[in-house]
This record gives sequence, structure tokens and C-alpha cells, in this order.
Amino acid sequence: MTEMLAVALITVLAVISPGADFAMVVRNSYLYGRRTGLSAAAGVAAGVLVHVTYTMLGVGLLIASSTALFTAIKLAGAAYLVYIGVRTFLARADLTVDLGSKGTLTGAGALRTGFLTNVLNPKTTLFVVSTFTQVVGPDTAYWQQAAYGLFMSLAHFGWFALVALFFSHSHLRTAMLRRQKALNRTIGSVLVGLGVTLGLAR
Repeated sequence: MTEMLAVALITVLAVISPGADFAMVVRNSYLYGRRTGLSAAAGVAAGVLVHVTYTMLGVGLLIASSTALFTAIKLAGAAYLVYIGVRTFLARADLTVDLGSKGTLTGAGALRTGFLTNVLNPKTTLFVVSTFTQVVGPDTAYWQQAAYGLFMSLAHFGWFALVALFFSHSHLRTAMLRRQKALNRTIGSVLVGLGVTLGLAR
């Protein structure tokens, strides 16, 4: 019971802490609408399952014990965040405030973006690996470990689905679209800052 509560608490804190996944879902939701935002949220949740899978297979133990491997993963994720942040910051094309428009990002594209954001997100890597190597006991049954992983994924989807629903609301979305350049620069700066901070962290 103590292990379950610990996993639940750590998961909730990890999910609601602002990061690249939050910025990406917010941007996709206000630019392209609710369905695209929800697709991005589903991609984020799917990305969590990748970390859970390799951790359960034992790769997480290798990352935890190999500084060089973990550093390589961290730097790759940080570089991706910087790349996405720079692209967002430099985006100049204005979108017409047309709430009936499907936009230029498909559901599959949003799903892929959300997936890659979390697969290459050092915060998610650290969260999953730390939870399974420090909180979940070595004698915990595999089915229970799988249940923890599924809970982590569903918690991410639930939270980011709410984020997508909120930021795709017509009135809020219209106001945000009118301030698109400023928002892109703010979100881009946050992503670049996160990438640089994670890349330089020891």
C-alpha cells in the first residue's frame, strides 16, 4: 500500500509540473483546436509507455548505473527541446482566427509531436527510471509494475486532455491567437530554457 501511494504521489507531481510536454500541448490546442490538442495529449501518454517498457526490461538499471549513457540520453533530449523551442520562437506565420478551420497540423502529426516530446524528454526519463529503481521494490510482481506504468500513462493523458480542453476553448483560443507571436516567443523561450538547463545540469 505504501509503495502504491508513493508511486501515485510521485506520478501526480511529475505530471502537473510544467515542462516541454505542457508547452507543446498548450500550443497545439490553441493554434489547431481541441482534437489536435487531445491527439498531442495521447502522444505524450504513449511516450510514457516507452520509458516504462525499457525500464521494466532492465535498461533503466543500466541508465541509473551508467553516467555516460544517461548523459547521452539527457543531452539528446535537451537538444530536441532547444530545437523545438527555437522553431517555435522564430515562427512568423500568422493564423487567421477561424475556429472552424482544421489548421495545418493533422491529428497524426500532433500525436507524433506529443510522442517525440515525451520520448526525448529528460524529465520523463528521470521520473520513470527513478520511480522504478527507487520506489518500486525489486520483488514487486511484473503485473503490478505494468499497472504502475499504465497508471503513469493514463495520468499523463488525463491531465493533458484537460489542458487541451481548456486551451482550445473558443474565447480563450481566440484571445491567444490574436497574441500568437508573443505566445510563440514565450513558449519557445521556455522550451529553449528547459533544454539548456537540462543540458547543463549535472
